[in-house]
Amino acid sequence: MKHGYGYFEEDTLATVSDFGLWKRILSYTGRQWRGVGLAVILALFISGTSLALPYIVRIAIDSYIINEELAIQARFAGLTKLALPYIGLIALGFIANFLQVTLLEWTSQNIMHRLRQHLFSHLQGLDLSFYNRNPIGKLVTRLTNDIQNMHEMFTSVIVTLFNDLIRIVGILGVLLWMNWRLALIMSLLIPVMIIYTIWFSKLARKVFREIRTGLARINSYLQESLTGVSIIQLFLRTKETYQKFNELNQAYFQKTLYQIKIFGIFMPLIEVMSAFSIGLIIWYGGSNIIAGQMTLGILVAFISYMRLFFQPLRELSQKYSIVQSAMASAERIFQLLDTKSTLPVQSEPLSPSTVKGIIDFRNVSFGYEPGEPVIKNFTHTVQPGETLAIVGATGAGKSTIINLLERFYDPDQGEVCIDGHDLRRMDPHWLRKQVGLVMQDVFIIPASIKKNILLDRQMSDNDLQRIIADAQLTEVVSQLPQSMDTRIGEGGMELSAGQKQLLAFARVLARDPRILVLDEATSNVDTETEILIERAIEITLANRTSIVIAHRLSTIRRADRILVMDQGRIVEQGTHESLMDSQGIYYTLQRLQNGEHFALA
Repeated sequence: MKHGYGYFEEDTLATVSDFGLWKRILSYTGRQWRGVGLAVILALFISGTSLALPYIVRIAIDSYIINEELAIQARFAGLTKLALPYIGLIALGFIANFLQVTLLEWTSQNIMHRLRQHLFSHLQGLDLSFYNRNPIGKLVTRLTNDIQNMHEMFTSVIVTLFNDLIRIVGILGVLLWMNWRLALIMSLLIPVMIIYTIWFSKLARKVFREIRTGLARINSYLQESLTGVSIIQLFLRTKETYQKFNELNQAYFQKTLYQIKIFGIFMPLIEVMSAFSIGLIIWYGGSNIIAGQMTLGILVAFISYMRLFFQPLRELSQKYSIVQSAMASAERIFQLLDTKSTLPVQSEPLSPSTVKGIIDFRNVSFGYEPGEPVIKNFTHTVQPGETLAIVGATGAGKSTIINLLERFYDPDQGEVCIDGHDLRRMDPHWLRKQVGLVMQDVFIIPASIKKNILLDRQMSDNDLQRIIADAQLTEVVSQLPQSMDTRIGEGGMELSAGQKQLLAFARVLARDPRILVLDEATSNVDTETEILIERAIEITLANRTSIVIAHRLSTIRRADRILVMDQGRIVEQGTHESLMDSQGIYYTLQRLQNGEHFALA
């Protein structure tokens, strides 16, 4: 596996002004347009209530508090009339804000659910070469951290930024209406704030890229280290592994501190500008009050509006960090969604109604790396119902042939065909149904043994019992505390290596494929279990076209034909007896195993 420590992590990040990316993000809100629209309407209402409060205060001060022309009782009565709508607006604003937050959470969760499902479905359709190139930890980051970043943006930023924009425009309008001279003086600060914000955004964008890369490296290293923890402990690599993780963690820590420093500068400067603007209002407005050109209520309202004006700017640091992080995550997610499988599927793929089981390899050459072929000009035909065994040393190309037959990869040259049809023209889903694969490493899902066999298929109990008997699992199931309903895997009972192999045969029998592949399915088991596996193999191979690869040569003696491979080419072929009589490579391998007990890889 190549260790770039991240999928697309080193690429250039999108910016907040990337309209193409915004368009794509907002495309996921299409089904939730009613919720988004209602949230926007609530935003207008919230902004309206917040803008009305300082104006009510202004009326209270100028018309009643400092108005000595009215009687005291009239002034109290007037304040009472204003207090009721003031409290009412606060209550309505609270209710509207509560509804908006609830609505945004519901809408965002639906959007992120759809995006997460889309991304996971896309990942399942990518070929194995993609996973060989990209660490699993980074792909997990896409489905977890990056989706969560976008969720925070939808709930905390999009509509709240709309709130703030309406509020700022509304405040400027009210200020111009109340006192245009003072409003024009205050507008001189706007260019300064724009320049300052642009400078801040450039620094923040750079540090966000470094933080995302650091997090990706940590996730990748964690995934690799925890997966291989037994090897780390066995070879006494705990200290070195800790030191490497400490280096990655410390680098991430330093970049995070740098981000905090940037925001630590931004926030105080916003406060300085806010204090400067209020001081300017008090100086200029106070002078106008003394000169009789402005009322005290207007001055108090101006100060309140300026506080409201700078409040969104004070929150910009937090909101910008969420937006920039979400944009970085969105770019990574959409780049992943744009990744196409190297195994193209035709618009109208073939799905034959019947399968004879003829397998043809026609002048096939293939290598996992360019210029390094693993198999070269491989040509062979497996007839219907025939069992073909393939043996050879490590690197001979045995498993590569299986990978090509399952269409995990496409050949660089030549064709792999079933019943005369090139696999590249066939429906991959149909192909997986027709070709059953039993591997040495058996994946166990944390569920009952029944679910592990059926894998969400429906089958009667009688048919299931017959499959369990054919797979030689009857005794194993009878010894389990809850029979077929016993939970196995993580959080349940652990099966031995041999029992897992028998379970794999039961899975294949439940699918009943026309073609069967055994990829070293009898290695690493004891003699008693091997006898059971041999019985299961005999039943499973019956009336099927089969290809068998095995460590133990005894497993393949019953094969109709045996291929001996070396460096990607067929060097010998025939039955067990004929190959033994010729005393070639197969004869040598058999003697090594029977006499010196050397296991083939």
